Amino acid sequence: MTRNQGITNSILELVGETPLIKLHKITKNLPGTYYAKFEAFNPGHSAKDRIALHIVQDAEKKGILKKGATIVETTSGNTGFSLAMISIVKGYKCILAVSDKSSRDKIDLLKCMGAEVHVCPANVPPEDPRSYYEVAKTIHKKTKNSVYINQYFNELNTEAHYRTTGPEIWKQTDGKLTHMVVASGTGGTISGSGQFLKEKNPNVKVLGVDAIGSVLKKYHETRELDLSEVSPYKIEGLGKNLIPTATDFDIIDVYEKVSDKDAALEARNIVKKEGMFPGYTSGAVMQATKQYAAQGMFTEDSVVVLIFPDHGSRYMNKIYSDEWMKEQGFL
Repeated sequence: MTRNQGITNSILELVGETPLIKLHKITKNLPGTYYAKFEAFNPGHSAKDRIALHIVQDAEKKGILKKGATIVETTSGNTGFSLAMISIVKGYKCILAVSDKSSRDKIDLLKCMGAEVHVCPANVPPEDPRSYYEVAKTIHKKTKNSVYINQYFNELNTEAHYRTTGPEIWKQTDGKLTHMVVASGTGGTISGSGQFLKEKNPNVKVLGVDAIGSVLKKYHETRELDLSEVSPYKIEGLGKNLIPTATDFDIIDVYEKVSDKDAALEARNIVKKEGMFPGYTSGAVMQATKQYAAQGMFTEDSVVVLIFPDHGSRYMNKIYSDEWMKEQGFL
């Protein structure tokens, strides 16, 4: 399918078919050829449009979701925006439990989109009744005619990327890609696109990006959840303090952890070097790519796709604020 360039019946018809953009200056000292899959071109400005639409359409087909129903979700912001956008178009109410780590820009955007937003503390265990996981579950139980999207534990999250992101990357690179670098949060993007690409070519390397303070890298290596790995960190939509079942760890070849500071500075670097305006997690993906390159992961023949998940406008009060950067000691 090619994105409709003419008249569309709805903004939702513009989900997917995002461009693959060659990187030049920022990767000039790295061996190989590098492309960014720029998910900010989705109408909701992030990769989460793909999963939100897929899960909602599946619920509609099954008769679980009908006009007038309420959609409930746990989100760091982007999935919430996608669901709020879809709810407006399709006539649903939208209630979101959001981590207080989410940027003020994201929270304001969600409210502007008509969502009811419950801000929850980020630095509490997942089972804590104040956590955004538990708050969303409670809201779902108390709200009649509601559907809980549950992206962290929903196989449709992975399926959405298996059906769309993976095939798009394969087609755009003419099947020539050798590596894909992806931020791992819920795990839908890395697992779904990774599954598709490895089916096409088992030699494709799927390189995960994790945050310092998250449990995913160690779990991938040991298959044990080590809560001593958990510490507060600033990057949104990356890493976890639990193990999402939407993540297929067998698909991922290796993980690399990045710091809050390096990810923030690298996002700003992308703007200055490439003219794109990416989000915080895109900076993490770029930083991890440089760390992988320093380890000898790539050769001159490598064709590397980096997934940039969202747009920088969601982080104006965070990484694109000199004041915030100085407060964190990043500048």
